[in-house]
Parts: sequence; C-alpha cells; structure tokens
Amino acid sequence: MTTAAADIEIRDPATDEVVGRVRPAGPEQVDDAVGRAVAAGREWARTAPADRAGMVRAAAAAVREVAEELARLNETETGRPFGDGLGGVLAAAGTLEQYAELGPLHRGRSLQGNWSATDLMVPGPRGVVAVITPWNDPVAVAGGLIGAALVTGNTVVHKPSERCPHLGRRFADLVASFLPDGVLTVVDGAGPTGALLSAHAGIDVVAHVGSIAAGRAIAEAAAGTGAKVLLENGGNDPLIVDAGVDPEWAAGQVALGSYANGGQVCVSVERVYCHAAVAEEFLAALAEEATRWVYRPSAEGEKALGPLVDRRQREHVHSHVAEALRAGAVAHVGGAIPAGAGAFYPATVLSGCTPEMRILREETFGPVAPVRVVDSFEQALAEAIDDPHGLAATVLTPDMAHAQEAWRALPVGTVKVNAAFGGAPGGAAQPRGLSGTGFGYGPELLDEMTTTKVVHIEPCPTLHGR
Repeated sequence: MTTAAADIEIRDPATDEVVGRVRPAGPEQVDDAVGRAVAAGREWARTAPADRAGMVRAAAAAVREVAEELARLNETETGRPFGDGLGGVLAAAGTLEQYAELGPLHRGRSLQGNWSATDLMVPGPRGVVAVITPWNDPVAVAGGLIGAALVTGNTVVHKPSERCPHLGRRFADLVASFLPDGVLTVVDGAGPTGALLSAHAGIDVVAHVGSIAAGRAIAEAAAGTGAKVLLENGGNDPLIVDAGVDPEWAAGQVALGSYANGGQVCVSVERVYCHAAVAEEFLAALAEEATRWVYRPSAEGEKALGPLVDRRQREHVHSHVAEALRAGAVAHVGGAIPAGAGAFYPATVLSGCTPEMRILREETFGPVAPVRVVDSFEQALAEAIDDPHGLAATVLTPDMAHAQEAWRALPVGTVKVNAAFGGAPGGAAQPRGLSGTGFGYGPELLDEMTTTKVVHIEPCPTLHGR
C-alpha cells in the first residue's frame, strides 16, 4: 500500500499568505496522462499540419485575451512584477503564433538517386513529449516547448513548476481546450512527479528548463527508456566591463542584467569582471543604479523589483552573499535580509570578490551583482571562460577586436556584445557544459521535436505476358 504524497502549499512571496494547495500526481495519475497522450497520438500525427497549426493559433488568441489574468496569477504565485509577467504571457502567445506559422513549413528533402526511383528524407513526430517547465518565466517557456511539440504532431504531458501550479494548469488547460482530448494533458507535482514522468516508458522526449540538479536527474531517468532529452539548465553567466566604456552606461547594463525579475532569469548576469581602469567610477555608478531598483505592490516599470519566488530561494541567495562577505567582499548596497513579511531581497552590489567564492563559482539566481576587478581584458576573458557552465555571456567593450575574440572564445550558447539583453527573433542556441544540451527554442526546436525517416521507392516489376 502506497502513501499519498502530501499536498504542496503555495504562498504569495510578497505576503506569505497561502494562495492554494495542489495534490502531487503519483504513478497512477502519470500513467493515465501518458496513456491518454499515447492514445491520442495516432490521430494527432495524421492531422494535417495546417489544421494542427490552426488549433494552436486559436489557442494563442485565447491566451492574449486572458493575458492580464495570467500575469496577476504569476505575480501571486511567484512574485514576478505584473509588467514583467504580462510580457512573458504575451511572449508565449507570440511564440505559439510563430510555431503555428512554422509548423506547416517544416519540411524534409528529396534526394538525387536513380532515374526511376524516388528518395526522400521525411520528418515525423517523435511521439509523446514530457514538458517540464520552471517558475521564473513559466508561461513563455511552456508556450515555446508545447507549441513546437504540438505543431510537429507530438502529444504532450506538461508538468509545470510546483511553485506556480495554478498558473501552469490554467495556461495548459486553456491551450488544451482547442485540441482533441489527450493531445495536451497536465500533471501537478514537484521532483518526484517529474521523475515518474521522465522515466516513463511511454515518453519519447523530455524537454526541461530548470536547475542543473533536476536536469541531471531527468537525463539519468530518461537513459533507461531511450527518450530524447532537451535540457536548458542553470547558468553562471559572466559579464565583462572593458576599459574605455562609459561607466554609467555599463552600470545600467549590469543592473538590468542582474536585477531584472529579481535576478531570476535564465540568462541573468551572475558575475562581473571589471577592468581596473574604470572600476572606481563603475562601482560608484552601479551602487547608485542599484538603489533605483525598488519594491512596491504590483511593481511595474523598467526597474521594478518584486520579491524572490519564496523564502527558500532567498536563503539560497543570502547564503552566497553572506559567505562572500565573510571572505572579504564588500557590500556597497544591499547584502542583508530585510525585516517584514515576504521573500524580499535588496538589489545588491559586491566588490572584492575572488574566484574561490561560491558567488562567482555557482549560480546565485538573485538580485546580486558580484564584481571582480581585473587588470586586463585578457584576464577578464580567461576567468570568464574558466567555468563549467555554458549558457550565456555579455561583453561591454568599445574595442571590436576584443568583441570578436570574446564571442569566438567564450564556450557558451549565447554571447551578447554591448547589451545585457536583446536579440533578433528566431535565434536559437545550444547550451554547453552543465547548462544543458539541444536547441530549446527557435525554428531549430522543430527539428529536435521530430525524427527523420529515409524513404526509397522503386517501381514494382510486373510479370510480362500475364
């Protein structure tokens, strides 16, 4: 006899008030969801790509209609400022629309064989995709992975983060309402539910965005079934401030990269290497900039700073900061847990950071800008490279030779030059090292969600004279 898992309690990170509870899915519920997806898969794969795209497009329009509701729910469950959350919801709708356009255009190729033969390479759905998504940008991430899986003919079992389960289910149920039964199902739960889903024999692809520990566990579980694994794990993204840059402009870029969404962005700036020639002015400007990132209810605007997702995350962030301070770092701004309710943490600037400190070696995932002053661009680049993660990096420099060397040498999936965030639509990158594997977005995600079959056709000979 198995004991049912305890309900998961969700609290508003701004007030500590309980906003709901969910019952984690156990083996029976996971079996049921996967079984429904398998059963629906045959007809969904045979549905014309244009018809699949039409359903996804209709779902995107419905998401736009309830965008503010989803953003408010996001704020309540994760503390993400309303304006940021609204942007994430609209990004999800836009991504669903993009994949609705791209899905029918996803094509194979014909090959040049014998005159009388036909040779083709044809993409087809892989089967059932387990989509396991995080709490820090839950709707946008889910929209991309679910959309790409659906338009290529796969069915989906979605497990949203246990930190925002009501938001995850509301979004997925809304999309599912435009699809045949079983094409998109949802299961609630934390790590144990994700482990059941990842190891299930009926799953053909596991697409996960989240922590390194969770990504490793998923890869190990999927190894037993042969399922394809797409992982975007955590990062420890460096930013280099080169000599010759405007210190105030650089401070604004670092603050944006470090403090947006409370530093809880997959490609947040996690460590800063500043050239000594501009360090004094840069640190003063960054400390001043940090004071402009403030809390307020329903925080909106460019420099809104909400609470962290929960107190557990705040303890993780502060443990990195406190350890650095004990080891000799200096807090110019912030660095202390504020009194009162909620999981708030101030925008923090540290200097005097050294390579052995955890705050430079591991992902902090909070509103902290740890600065290490270096003597040269070459030293900054060497220390930025010396890290097992490989998600993203940023270089602020007026020297195009330095920019060229940096984007060539940095072993990461994304390099941004002279901008903390940004990029053209349709870009897709592969994380490296501990940060994951495979394309997780862009048109290339359609390739990850499909498998290619080679077809060779020759005419059948007949018996002459009969």
